[in-house]
Amino acid sequence: MNVNPAPAAEALEAQEQLTAPPYWSTSVSRVTDSKVFIRGYDLEDMIGELPFSAATFLLLRGRIPTPAEADLLDAVLSAVLDYSLQKSGTVAARYIASANPNMPAALAAGILGVGKNTMDPCETARFCIQAYERLESGSLPAEELAQQIVDELRSRKQRIPGLGHPVFRYVDPRAQKLKEKAVAAGAWGPRAEFFEQIHRAFTSIPGKESIVLNDVGMMGLVLVEMGFSPEETTGLAILSTLPGVIAHVAEEIKAARPIRTVPEGTAEYDQTVRNFVNDRKDSGWDAE
Repeated sequence: MNVNPAPAAEALEAQEQLTAPPYWSTSVSRVTDSKVFIRGYDLEDMIGELPFSAATFLLLRGRIPTPAEADLLDAVLSAVLDYSLQKSGTVAARYIASANPNMPAALAAGILGVGKNTMDPCETARFCIQAYERLESGSLPAEELAQQIVDELRSRKQRIPGLGHPVFRYVDPRAQKLKEKAVAAGAWGPRAEFFEQIHRAFTSIPGKESIVLNDVGMMGLVLVEMGFSPEETTGLAILSTLPGVIAHVAEEIKAARPIRTVPEGTAEYDQTVRNFVNDRKDSGWDAE
């Protein structure tokens, strides 16, 4: 007696589909026919009752922050609002807006200007975490390990993330204000303290005394102590700079000055004039 295996195979496949993990899984939000839930909370209940900084904290950390935590995150998001035309991303955004007067396109250009050399606290956050893990797992006193870390980085010609600024010397006032807010909120912890120990070791080197712990570096330290991951610090830095970029792009679009280019006299061009015909021939193009 022949038994058709198809029904059994189809039933097995259906069972596997039921037990297989879902393609997407998220606890961030959920949308129904009539409601939007943010981390399980009805968005209608949140509107007007939870400030934007607190709602941002909720989205990332999965819980409603204390008022002190929300106030500190608000301070972080306000610490790097704008840096005029001295920020590469802003200049890029305005160039794009002059060629394509479109807010999303220009904002995208501004966001792409956030990276290793500007506006991204991710490296500081990661460095801070790893340095403190090394302190905890080792036997060296904090001061001695801090000096060792500085010496290692200098021998490899690597910079310490979060240090230095083209304008400020000795103290970055924005960074100092942010630290004061973190201390007052009880969010200044041992990882940030050890990073400052490393900064002190670095500035004890002759010629390095004026190198500041900058605002973006301080942002990384504070956010780490608040429990955010290095990757989340990047996103929050982008969020903090968006109002300034929006303002600049809006100003550029309103000015309606089409297609900005590099101003004459601000770039040096190679003046060499070459003979194309001869060089083409010498490269073998006329050979039969």
